[in-house]
Amino acid sequence: HQLFATSPLLLMAHCEDTGIINQNIQNFKKKYKGQNDFPVRYHSRIRSTEACYASTALAVRMAEETGARLHVAHLSTAKELELFKSGPLEQKRITAEACIAHLMFSSEDYDSLGTKIKCNPAIKTVEDREALRQALTNGLIDVVATDHAPHLLEEKEGGALKAMSGMPMVQFSLVSMLELADNGVLPLARVAELMSHNPARLFHIDRRGFIREGYYADLVLVDPDANWQVREGRYYTKCGWTPMDERRFKWRVRRTLVNGRTAYVDGIVVDGVRGMELRFTDV
Repeated sequence: HQLFATSPLLLMAHCEDTGIINQNIQNFKKKYKGQNDFPVRYHSRIRSTEACYASTALAVRMAEETGARLHVAHLSTAKELELFKSGPLEQKRITAEACIAHLMFSSEDYDSLGTKIKCNPAIKTVEDREALRQALTNGLIDVVATDHAPHLLEEKEGGALKAMSGMPMVQFSLVSMLELADNGVLPLARVAELMSHNPARLFHIDRRGFIREGYYADLVLVDPDANWQVREGRYYTKCGWTPMDERRFKWRVRRTLVNGRTAYVDGIVVDGVRGMELRFTDV
């Protein structure tokens, strides 16, 4: 509580209640007579809705009591959304983020994708996924992020306890959101708001996040009619896999410019093009 009351900075929290998670693990071990791992489909019952909601509710309550500026990362449940208010990001003291994984997958995908979609917080139900998608346009979700975690496939071996959590998502984040826009989940312009404009506003990043005169030219050129299947393309993560293998996307990134310089074009990563450290305004 003291941290919330005294921090001069925005507080950003990944909210899951460790006590509830540990108790759920013990309950499963009792049920399965001391087993040290369980099928990955139980991951969302171990890192449960209750664990997420209890932690997020506590953080939101402390922020409300102290007036702290709070940003909650990786919302994964419909229930947590009840704790947030809609409206423009600039008018909020408490904001929220959703990840690509929780917008694209549900617990029904565990049987086909297994630990490839194991992440923290866990992938939840279809109903949770649909609520998060609705929150992209009703003002409850302010930012969409990737939570990119490029574990090696051997690190993903095991089940709900032993397999590492996280997946490589950054390469497919933009095309996934554009697909949701095509499917009527959100307007195309809202994709730029959630993935570019609002992150720059949230962290007061200097001269980034918008196409404006005098700003750094961080640009992505996309083809809306590429119609490609991921497994036929090349992965640009060193881990060499993705849970998106079976996906077919209409959209494809053709060129990426970083600070006005082409860093990627039609399958080629340009050597020697590097980013710059971000700078932040005092506002």
